[in-house]
Amino acid sequence: MRIYIVRHGETNANNKAYLQGWSDDPLNENGRMLAELTGQGMKGICFDYCISSPLQRAKETAEIILKESGNKASVTFDDRLKEINFGSFEMKSIRDENIVRFLKKPVADKGFPDGESIKDVMGRTQEFLKELIAKDDDKTYLVSTHACALRAMLNFLYDDPDDYWHGHVPYNCCVNIIDVKDGEAALIADDKIYYDQSLAIDRYDL
Repeated sequence: MRIYIVRHGETNANNKAYLQGWSDDPLNENGRMLAELTGQGMKGICFDYCISSPLQRAKETAEIILKESGNKASVTFDDRLKEINFGSFEMKSIRDENIVRFLKKPVADKGFPDGESIKDVMGRTQEFLKELIAKDDDKTYLVSTHACALRAMLNFLYDDPDDYWHGHVPYNCCVNIIDVKDGEAALIADDKIYYDQSLAIDRYDL
């Protein structure tokens, strides 16, 4: 069994360095290009299933990757793959002092008013991934999600779970690959990008 987990392409909120959370903006032109390049780089991979967050940017990324890679799998949705809900901090700048504090120590942060905490997101995303791993069905999956949700989901597979961001916030359209054998999961590719490195932008000072 192999699972490819991708972060969505760029949005206008990403470009402006705003927290997006459950705000449902689509990809921008650059985001669609990154998804196209990623899909083209994944030609030859046959996806049996595709599961996405229902938010537009993740859904559109999955659809573009499937098309550009020559796959005809349909996209299904799971709410557990949604980004963290930033509550009243949705669409605020990442330079806000409360958000800077969250980014520095996300797991210790109590969460956002009317939103979620990292522990909430780790609970739902890891439940999803562990259910998928338990299938161990010799199939290939594409999973489309979000930056914070991706890190939360993979946290238990990292060598250092205390380093929540795993060095940095994942780039748009980066791909993490998990192999599952006899019920055991191993992360075999870490934030792989299928486009030129110069297009990978890290807007976060961690």
